[in-house]
Amino acid sequence: MKSRVLTAIILFPPVIYLIGWSPLWIFVAAIITTVTLGLQEYVVICRQSGIRTLAPLVYAGGWGVCLAQVLALRSVANPAALFLALFIPVMMSLAMLWVEDLKQYLGAAATTILGILYIGVPMSFLIVLRSSDPVNGRDLLLFLFLVIWAGDICAYLVGRPLGRHFLFPRLSPRKTFEGALGGLGGSLLAAWAYTHWVWKSVDLRAAIIMAGLIAIAGQVGDFVESALKRGAGVKDSGTILPGHGGMLDRIDALLFGAATLWLARTLHLF
Repeated sequence: MKSRVLTAIILFPPVIYLIGWSPLWIFVAAIITTVTLGLQEYVVICRQSGIRTLAPLVYAGGWGVCLAQVLALRSVANPAALFLALFIPVMMSLAMLWVEDLKQYLGAAATTILGILYIGVPMSFLIVLRSSDPVNGRDLLLFLFLVIWAGDICAYLVGRPLGRHFLFPRLSPRKTFEGALGGLGGSLLAAWAYTHWVWKSVDLRAAIIMAGLIAIAGQVGDFVESALKRGAGVKDSGTILPGHGGMLDRIDALLFGAATLWLARTLHLF
């Protein structure tokens, strides 16, 4: 518990700086670093599950989609979609040469594509959310992170002492309905506080609804990572963050939350 709190305290200031005030190149470098660490843990999880992943290609795909989003900021076209449309056929072609046993070809190609879509693409959305809207970009990301963080903290604080009814024990034996409701309440409260006192230009009702969707998506993302770890027989995705486990353990909710917010912005729903 102490190491968990200490790690959070140490990471909070630099993460806030990266989100809202760092130059674009530093922010992109941080995103690519996070993607790299997340993919590294993902490759290990796949290996523990008995599935080979084409590590060099999954890294290249994750980096490429992030850099393509940077190009998208200065282009009318969609370089990220174009990159994936080109990369996936090339990757599947190279996989035929790299995989000696063709019984492993489908698993290797599928997990490589999944790693890019699961980690690289959602993290690249953070670049779009921050940079495509000069006025609201900073607030969008701060809103997203605060909703995710508040949900995580409140789920822990409520679920640990009050949790009685298990939510999905097959995937996560310690998560409870009480903790999930506490996390949802914390996310909504954080959204209300931020939009009431800081981000006053956004509609409060829309922000609360968006926070609820992000919170639910984040909890689903948490369970998805739990399913991957359970299938691989591992407790944490890594040990890079004392008290928190690995990078994937820290960003599992963010991946689904970022995708949800990006989709809402793309469809002009928020």
